[in-house]
Amino acid sequence: MMRVLVVDDEELARNRLRKLLSVCGDVTIVGEACDGEEAMQEIAKLQPQVVFLDIKMPGADGIEIARSLRSPRPKIVFCTAYDEYAVDAFEVNAVDYLLKPVTRVRLAHCIDRLRQTPATEWDLSVERIAARQETSATRFLARCGARYRVVTQNEVEYFSFEDGLSTLHTAFGRFLMDPTLNTLESRLNPAHFFRISRSFIVKLDSILEVSPLAGGFGELLLRCGARLQVSRRRFRQLLAHLDGRENVER
Repeated sequence: MMRVLVVDDEELARNRLRKLLSVCGDVTIVGEACDGEEAMQEIAKLQPQVVFLDIKMPGADGIEIARSLRSPRPKIVFCTAYDEYAVDAFEVNAVDYLLKPVTRVRLAHCIDRLRQTPATEWDLSVERIAARQETSATRFLARCGARYRVVTQNEVEYFSFEDGLSTLHTAFGRFLMDPTLNTLESRLNPAHFFRISRSFIVKLDSILEVSPLAGGFGELLLRCGARLQVSRRRFRQLLAHLDGRENVER
């Protein structure tokens, strides 16, 4: 039996998809969500095999949700009324893509593909779609206890990776994240963020002071009061970056 979660901010769209899926004998709808935060909670709680995911939603869109899921992800089927996303999806032979209003015939074809395609192939396709997005991430889905919160770029002070956990730090609290620092670094705009070591990525606008340390290391004082050490290899690069000389020899 295929366990399915339906995510869409429009109730009519959820109702239509639920009705169409109800006639598929090997499909069970285990839950619904109306926004990105609720979607992340339900995915973590219900562990669906397939998520029918709207792209344009308030708070966090479908691409951001897919990026935020820990690999291996459930199989993702993007659903949207905006056909400009379809070109990218089909060009990379990506996860399936349903244009609203979803038809019974098109959905049946999608279900057949779901049955036949290995989950690992769909997981890789989500990475390809995320990589094709032209804009860097400016919002992040992070865990706050049992719930998820959308954190804007303006609220971020820095990211850390400690004791096997990725953490987003703000002036008002810390939030756990699923993506690794390597994944986050690939999504962040280098004009605004800089990786100072294997364990930390800082927002450049959060830096108040930069101090050299013995041995070629450095230390940062951030607006939130945190003091972070900069690796020897990264310290000279950071100074050049802050001084507008990003292309300095490394």
